[in-house]
Parts: sequence; structure tokens; C-alpha cells
Amino acid sequence: MTLAPYFASSSKVWGSRDWIYGLEEIGYTGWEIAADGNYRLDNPGNFAAVREILETTGLLATVHAPFSDLNLASVNYPIWRESIRQTCCCIHHAADLTDRVTIHPGFVSPVGKLVPEKVWELQKTALVEIGKYAEDHGVLACVENMISIKDFLGRYPEEILGLTEGIPGIGVTLDIGHANTNGLVDAFLSHVREVSHLHIHDNHGQSDEHLALGDGTIKWEKVGRVIARDYSGRVVIEGRTLEEAKRSLTAFRKWFV
Repeated sequence: MTLAPYFASSSKVWGSRDWIYGLEEIGYTGWEIAADGNYRLDNPGNFAAVREILETTGLLATVHAPFSDLNLASVNYPIWRESIRQTCCCIHHAADLTDRVTIHPGFVSPVGKLVPEKVWELQKTALVEIGKYAEDHGVLACVENMISIKDFLGRYPEEILGLTEGIPGIGVTLDIGHANTNGLVDAFLSHVREVSHLHIHDNHGQSDEHLALGDGTIKWEKVGRVIARDYSGRVVIEGRTLEEAKRSLTAFRKWFV
């Protein structure tokens, strides 16, 4: 199976875009656009700059939708509606660049803890609306499993798969680094055939460090073997710098074959 390496850096959303031109030289197939800060696609200037980068390089694209200050499971109705609106707005613009957009599930607010069944219902309802919008625009909106913060939805394989199952236009982004913070790498790997997009980065199992592959505790030889066998498609390596991007790509080529 063919695995196409992409790179993403959410730490650079407020900085210059010049670093992106180095990805192709390093050997990456594509770039996952973290659509926030100076990369928000609903800003015409940002969108034009992103399109120019893609047109002047050979890079392909995927998109990560905004998530800061948004909550697709909010019991505060105006916040819930705005979270859906911004997600769909990102999908609208991303559809000109890619057919994959990663989105974050919501989280349980203090008031939401009093009505957990309502929180789940709101999250499902949001995904049905987003999924229809994505499908109408030729995009698969992939919900990402989350890090070990107890109020986040989607930390467990059964939860993220149950949350997304049967909703047209909705898939799953498996994030191996996030799974490691929950001690669930093996559990998620057993479901890798059911995912539509993949994020990889390293950490020490305690927090979302976004380290280069091999700099944390994830057993990449095993992970790479399972993914190379059971998954075909785009693999987004997340990191912070071009130096880390280069080291991670070397590790990727060693283990994901």
C-alpha cells in the first residue's frame, strides 16, 4: 500500500509562510493547512497566499479546520451554532484545495456535565449537519481522536467510532500521538482499517508534545508495520520545525514500509 507523507505545523499559524517552500525539497508529498491565524481560509488574503503556495510547488493539500474557542458539543446555543458555522465555512473554502478536512469533536462544559446525554446529542446533531455540508462540497470531514483531557469527547476508539458511525460525509482522523497520551495506541491500531485520515507525531505519553518521530515513547516500528499493512492514503506528520520535519520523514521512511 502507498503512504503519502504530508507535514503540518500548528505552531506556525501566526508566522511567515516561507517555511512551507522547504517541505517539497525535504521530500514531502503534501502540506496539511492548519486553517487558523494567518492561514484561516475565510480571509481572502490568506486564501490567495495559500493557493499561490500550492500552485508554485508540487505540494498537495489537506486541511485542519479551526478549533480554538469552538465547541461542537456546547450547550450554549449561540456558541454551538457558531462552531458549526465556522467548521462549514472552512469546508467551503477547503473544497477548492482538497477532499479531506480534519475537525475536532467538542468537549463537556461545566454546565454540560449536568446533561451529558444532551451534550452527546448536540455533538451528533452537529456532525450530521457538517457531514451533509461536506458531502455536498465533495469533502470528507474527519473527526479526530483527542488527547487525555477528561472533558474532551472522542478519546477512546469506541467513542469516536460510535460518534461518527453511519453519518454521510463524516470520517475519522486517527492521531497516534493523541492516542499515546491516553495509553491507547494499540487499541486504536486495531481499528486502523476504519479510519480515513492519519496524523502521526511523538510524545512521552503525558501531554501533546508534537515531537519528531523517535523523540518520545511511541513504538514506531510496530505502529509503522500495522499502518503499512492496513492503511492506504495520506499520513500527516505533525511537528514544529523543518528540522523536525526532516528527521521525522527519515524515520517515516524507515518504519512505514
